[in-house]
Amino acid sequence: MFRSLGLLNYRIWFVGAMVSNIGAWMNRTAQDWLILTELTNEDAAAVGVAMALQFGPALVIGPYAGIIADRVKGRRLLALTQGLQGLLALGLGLIVILGIAELWMVYLFAIALGFATALDAPVRQTFVGELVGPGQLPNAVALNSASFNVARLIGPAVAGLLVALIGAGWVIAINGVTYGATLIALAMLRGDQLHPLKKEAKRQGQLKAGILYVRRRADLVVVFTMVFLVATFGFNFGIFTATMARVEFGRGAGEFGLLSSILALGSVTGALMSARRERPRLRVIVLAALGFSLSALSAALMPTFETFALALVLVGFTSLTMITSSNAYVQTTTRPAIRGRVTALYLTIFMGGTPVGGPLIGFVANEAGSRWALVVASIAGLAAAIVAVLWMRSTRNLRVRRRGGVWWRLRVRYDGDDYDLKTATQEIAIVEAEARRG
Repeated sequence: MFRSLGLLNYRIWFVGAMVSNIGAWMNRTAQDWLILTELTNEDAAAVGVAMALQFGPALVIGPYAGIIADRVKGRRLLALTQGLQGLLALGLGLIVILGIAELWMVYLFAIALGFATALDAPVRQTFVGELVGPGQLPNAVALNSASFNVARLIGPAVAGLLVALIGAGWVIAINGVTYGATLIALAMLRGDQLHPLKKEAKRQGQLKAGILYVRRRADLVVVFTMVFLVATFGFNFGIFTATMARVEFGRGAGEFGLLSSILALGSVTGALMSARRERPRLRVIVLAALGFSLSALSAALMPTFETFALALVLVGFTSLTMITSSNAYVQTTTRPAIRGRVTALYLTIFMGGTPVGGPLIGFVANEAGSRWALVVASIAGLAAAIVAVLWMRSTRNLRVRRRGGVWWRLRVRYDGDDYDLKTATQEIAIVEAEARRG
């Protein structure tokens, strides 16, 4: 489960990223609570707009960030993006501390942070391969998710306590300082133990080549579609937990942070289970999407704060199992030379749906109640599973056996082996040549 931690460079990166991620989750909790309780009158749609603005830039520059990731050394670019995000967090924290923050100011900082994050995300994802090499990549991707969600377990709970004690502004400023941990980790990495990916020279048609590559991979199209549905309408956890805590159950900042941490408890478990698998499988992604649908529905039906909190453990487990498996599947079945572009397209789909889903889910929570917002998330998970099952059925990768008039065995045969990676390596040169010719 923890085999990638046997590598020195990955251990250094893991610790630095953990500290930074704790700060990021503290920031997210404090910002959502600030908007919901201080800058608006419990307006869930305003929280959704902030999320949309923060993730919207991924739609604009996400694919181009993938080209940059395939061209530029990841270590150098990460130092730039991490430093920029730290400065933005310090700036936002300062205006909140000074008491001059208004909603439009928070929105501006969200947009700026969104551009920095959109550039950072594909580089951060592909840089994992440089730390561990191809053999350990699925395990390292899963441990990265575990690290992110351990931070999610700690950060919101700490933020909820600190917001009540010292205020949201100081919590956001603390996040700015934690980006220094990643910068220190980057400086400490041993260059002779890295596994540098081959970088592509600048030439025409590289973005189009990445798009054509994904279009030719029916399995990737299915994964991208599933991720879009669930990420857009299901992964608006800040809205769900904030409105359920504040509006449905009448609780405060501490309980809001506690719900986010409990959600992360299930997420950590899902990520660690993914780390035990030697390679990601498509059937795990499908079953996790179905599990997310059922767990979101059960959370919507919970009558008390305590039972809702328990339901969130399963929501976190299924959602992280799906996303970790999807991420690892995309990276491990894609040729390294084009991995940055394909990963950037994946992240554009993953983050780019939030500008639509965030405000929409916020509107549903305002008009119909936060429980109905969770029902929408459940429907999204079910729709994602149906898309995959229909594709599997059409390609004869799904077998349902029947004995004595009773359905008795469901077997999903597709697990990624049907895609010939050697053929993919040969085809990519053809795809890039077609893109250059237009």
